[in-house]
Amino acid sequence: MAEERPLPRITLTFKDTLCSEDRREVEGEMRSLVCAKSLTRSLLHHWGGAPKSNPLSQLLNLSKGDAPLLSSSRAFTSQCRTPNFPNWQYQSCRTLILESTASESVKLNRLSDSDSGIVEVCLDRPGSKNAIGRDMLKGLQHVLDVVGKDTSINVMMICSSVPKIFCAGADLKERKTMTPPEVQFFVNSLRSTFCSLEQLGIPTIAAIEGAALGGGLELAMSCDFRICGENAVLGLPETGLAIIPGAGGTQRLPRLVGKSVAKELIFTGRKISGRYASSIGLVNHCVPAGEARLKALEIAREIIQKGPLAIQMAKRAINMGTEVDMESGLELEEECYERLLDSKDRIEGLAAFAEKRKPRYTGE
Repeated sequence: MAEERPLPRITLTFKDTLCSEDRREVEGEMRSLVCAKSLTRSLLHHWGGAPKSNPLSQLLNLSKGDAPLLSSSRAFTSQCRTPNFPNWQYQSCRTLILESTASESVKLNRLSDSDSGIVEVCLDRPGSKNAIGRDMLKGLQHVLDVVGKDTSINVMMICSSVPKIFCAGADLKERKTMTPPEVQFFVNSLRSTFCSLEQLGIPTIAAIEGAALGGGLELAMSCDFRICGENAVLGLPETGLAIIPGAGGTQRLPRLVGKSVAKELIFTGRKISGRYASSIGLVNHCVPAGEARLKALEIAREIIQKGPLAIQMAKRAINMGTEVDMESGLELEEECYERLLDSKDRIEGLAAFAEKRKPRYTGE
């Protein structure tokens, strides 16, 4: 009799916990559930199946504190049941993120003095043109975990320390060494990581100089803003490799530029200039080469002058509201506004206006 294969020592954490009675929030976080399901499915496939005894508990390594949260989400998951995906494999509506570790190829720099509250994530893998492999992916996950827990951070910028390269996409040399299940596991993990970036509670800005291709562009599209230099080259060339953009590209690109333009860019795999990207709305600003970071910093400096809680609620209302009908979106806006009524920052804002001085916001 073959010995049962043990699960690897791995920790899964949860973000964006949902309550089944809150329909608006559940509808707005559908993409989180999709990421959770796809990553869990990939984990099970990668491990060759889960143990027969109590598989969900062993897979998620649930603590006593997690159990009620898991139970509260069952009503929703039953609505999303699919024939090929048993209930116990995704009874949590929360995004699954692999335990992260720091990486030398992803550096986190905290700005100081008048720029306090701004952090800069710097991609630094010059030998591979910042191609995303296992190590860089873990580094990105680690940075998001750190930033997400630090309430002193109000804006995050992503840039590159490699000249003329933002990110060349996935590390295809490493990809060649992977088995199909390993590829699926990696791509699903990448997609989930970009979902976490998109759902981060603070504004995120991608400063693009040079090439942003494949997963590199998908990384940038997961940010709230994209600033590029005139030397930028952007594209999703995956169809030329007989695959499709698998880390959110087929979903985020049409939401940014429209369905027809997105189809043309993905079907042809065409690379476009920074100026053209700006003209179709893929990037917010196209600036002279070498000035993307400065423009991103300029925008970040404007944002940190505003109320942090207000920015957080505005992002939530926009991101979730655009995924539902207008009536539900307006209800969500009302909910987000109400959350600010008792905040100290709102009182400070009114006082500063009356006293004709700059407000001193604390994020409370």
